[in-house]
Amino acid sequence: MASKGLQDLKQQVEGAAQEAVTSAGTAVQQVVDQATEAGQKAMDQVAKTTQETIDKTANQASEAFSGFGKKFGLLK
Repeated sequence: MASKGLQDLKQQVEGAAQEAVTSAGTAVQQVVDQATEAGQKAMDQVAKTTQETIDKTANQASEAFSGFGKKFGLLK
């Protein structure tokens, strides 16, 4: 009879341990997913800002070249 009680207790402990592992795994996965999403948003923002900077720099260079060309009579 004591053996049956110990077996039941062992199964309960194993079940509780498995639930704890599953819960911890789920929590870790949520953290990883949130970090991945935040990282992706940050990279998207970096890409957008970089592209805007490139566009602005290209426009400024074009305007500067045009100004030089007009100044030296190369462009009308």
